[in-house]
Formats: sequence, structure tokens, C-alpha cells
Amino acid sequence: MTYKELQLALAVFGLEERASLREIKNRHRELVKRHHPDLGAPADSDEMRKVNAAYRVLLDYLADYRFSFAEEEFYEQNPDEQLRRQFFDDPLWGGKG
Repeated sequence: MTYKELQLALAVFGLEERASLREIKNRHRELVKRHHPDLGAPADSDEMRKVNAAYRVLLDYLADYRFSFAEEEFYEQNPDEQLRRQFFDDPLWGGKG
């Protein structure tokens, strides 16, 4: 897979640079409902092939992706926890200080 193929798959799905697996699966479901021949789309739908190919590219990318479990990455992904960590003990914010 090339970066260009990954970008094309994101474009087919209409996704930005960051997306969760849940968002990818939900978007796939929406596109299948829109382009599937059994649901009213033309029988020889090239769009359905594009959607399925893009989905395979995205899933292949995610299967090989290495997730970071570093503390900094955790707080970047969970801003509420960052705020809790930053202000939890502050008496001004209700902490015991």
C-alpha cells in the first residue's frame, strides 16, 4: 500500500486525517447502503467496488498500525483526562489541595 492509496481510500470515505475505527465502520455501512445493488443502486455499480477496495485499504493500514501507549499520547487522545490530571487537586477547582 502506498500513501497515495491510503489518501484515495480516505477520499472515497470522505474522512479527514484522523478517524476512529468506529467512524470508518459506520461510514462503510452508510456507503454500502447507498451503493449496494440490492438496495436500489445500479446492478453493475463501480462505486460499490471502490467502497469495498477503500475499506480493505483502510483495514489493512489499521491492522499494521502501531499504537502508542505513551502517557503523552494518552492525554492527547483524552483531553478530559488531561484537564482532570492538571486540576484535580487544585482547591480552586474543588480538589482537596
